[in-house]
Amino acid sequence: MDWYKIDASASLDLPFYLERISAGFPSPAQDYLDGAIDLVRQLVPHPSATYVLRVTGDSMRDAAIVEGSLLLVDFSLQPRHGDIVVARLDDGFTVKRLQLWPRPRLWPENPAYAPIPLHENANVEIIGVVTTVIQTLQNPVRAR
Repeated sequence: MDWYKIDASASLDLPFYLERISAGFPSPAQDYLDGAIDLVRQLVPHPSATYVLRVTGDSMRDAAIVEGSLLLVDFSLQPRHGDIVVARLDDGFTVKRLQLWPRPRLWPENPAYAPIPLHENANVEIIGVVTTVIQTLQNPVRAR
């Protein structure tokens, strides 16, 4: 995984529309501009503890985390059952869903992969909670 630190001083204000977009039947287009939204402030509540990681592999594809996805990972959050987490294993890092019951394990979101059991004496450390997944639909991103 590639690791990138969030620049807390960065700001990216984009137009933000009050009207929601329908994912079902179309609704009439309306121009209700609500103002601007700062994506850094909106998506990164703890900038000093947040990193950006680029995903490789497909073990989390059924959670919409695919090859090339960018993950915002907050290292200050306490991981809970069901969170998608970044874990350090003996041989590197992985992203999986944390399952605490019925038995602790790291759960892949692709049936082609086996869960990773979390035993008391296993050398596994949960180091961060994934808060946001960023997907680019146009590859490569193209300028207008």
